[in-house]
Amino acid sequence: MSERQTKYVFFTGGVASSLGKGLTASSLGRLLKCRGLKVTMCKLDPYINVDPGTMNPFEHGEVFVTEDGGETDLDLGHYERFIDENLHKGSNATTGRIYSSVIAKERRGDYLGKTVQVIPHITDEIKNHIHKLGQTGVDVVIVEIGGTVGDIEILPFIEAIRQFRRDVGRANVAYVHLTLVPYLRPSGEQKTKPTQHSVTDLRSQGIQPDVIVCRSDRMISEDLKRKISLLCDVPMQAVVSCVDADNIYQIPLVLHEEGLDTYLLDILEINANDHPIDLSRWEHLVAQVAAAVRPVRIGIIGKYVDLPDAYLSVVESLRHAGFHHGAKVEIEWVQAATVPDLLERDGLRSFDGLVIPGGFGERGVEGKIAAARFAREHDLPLLGLCLGLQVMIIEVARSLAGMDDANSREFAATTRHPVVDLMDEQVDVSDKGGTMRLGSYDARLLPDSQVARAYGDVVVSERHRHRYEVNPRFRERLEEAGLVCSGVSPDGRLVEFIELPGHPFWVGTQAHPEFKSRPDQPHPLFRELVGAALSRAEGRDPHLIDIGAVG
Repeated sequence: MSERQTKYVFFTGGVASSLGKGLTASSLGRLLKCRGLKVTMCKLDPYINVDPGTMNPFEHGEVFVTEDGGETDLDLGHYERFIDENLHKGSNATTGRIYSSVIAKERRGDYLGKTVQVIPHITDEIKNHIHKLGQTGVDVVIVEIGGTVGDIEILPFIEAIRQFRRDVGRANVAYVHLTLVPYLRPSGEQKTKPTQHSVTDLRSQGIQPDVIVCRSDRMISEDLKRKISLLCDVPMQAVVSCVDADNIYQIPLVLHEEGLDTYLLDILEINANDHPIDLSRWEHLVAQVAAAVRPVRIGIIGKYVDLPDAYLSVVESLRHAGFHHGAKVEIEWVQAATVPDLLERDGLRSFDGLVIPGGFGERGVEGKIAAARFAREHDLPLLGLCLGLQVMIIEVARSLAGMDDANSREFAATTRHPVVDLMDEQVDVSDKGGTMRLGSYDARLLPDSQVARAYGDVVVSERHRHRYEVNPRFRERLEEAGLVCSGVSPDGRLVEFIELPGHPFWVGTQAHPEFKSRPDQPHPLFRELVGAALSRAEGRDPHLIDIGAVG
């Protein structure tokens, strides 16, 4: 682009939720990056919560944390993994955040006594948010509107993006609408009627889509594309078939084959010849995924296992590590509360490795502690994340350091040995949205420790989301019992990483490394966990693993 003019692509969804709008938008972002364009992404969510930070994972899946401490929608994880760019707090905005900003302005008198209304004040606030994203030196801003066309709560967002094209110029905005084309087995037909109704609804709100992406479990025929083109008033090449893929990393290649990126460049008046596409790196990744066949069985010990999206980034990080090792990671979900019963039946012996992910609340904690003990005693590779590290600390305190009642103050306020505790006694825990250590923090690693060899460095940065810390009062006793605090905060006060000498891989981190893993750049801790688990699965001596050189 000779003279930089930021372009904007808006994704809307119709017919049903959970069609993969975020993955489709992320895939387009990857294709544009493969053409050398600078891309950023944003999710606009219609719910009234200010952010998803206080929402139960059963409501909305995991909370993805950005480098600057934003608690955001899980789709931002897809965005970062696909476009390989760190996003920020401004990359996710909700109805609650938009209204909070408008109300704060009204209280300050910014509106000079005018009546504050949805139009223009709410819509203007939404547009201002989008404009700011375009002022960050990028070529293309991709914006996903959460929810489904027809939902009453997304009307202000639809109106805002309708106005946006008028504000910045027709050639600078494209609208992509994702719909469902279901297959009816009794009649043996794919039906376009839901798509027609969804587009009619969108057009009634003033937006004519430039592209219609049709989700389906089988290819859409040329005849059906022609029918959608005629009845929805878009060219044939603007009807894109997006069939269920074997793995999500195939989606960019599928969409490129359908011509999505090329057509949108034309709509946005970007010369495709000036930006030839290079898919070699992504094609190599997809080939890696296909070649990952060595079986390795990893158990995830959690309390939200009935909704795997609660641990989406953990799952993807394990898969990324599997790609690196040529391994197919088979994930088994273990309800933490059932672990004591499983141990009575040796139910954890069949796993090659375990992950204890983050979480809040007391339910299932004793099961996680029991799993940590089993892994320690049976040389089973284990990675503890956030709360996972904390239960590992409790387990060592109870089993090795002679503190039988050791616990976290979160679960036992009167314990004599609060080995995990709030570090700031003045924290107001009534404000659940503002009491945590959030975002990126540095840590110093112990030279030649397992984690230092995994990272290949002694200073690292990871993202955090927690209230409680390892209590420094008990650190000396824990270390005397054999625990190695292999990573600490720069001031030496807070424990960030732990490990056990002589164990193939029993590592915990106070951080959430899963948020920084990429499909072609697996996170070092997940890479080493899967490597250790693979050695166990294939019968090699886990004590002979050279951490940092696995795979």
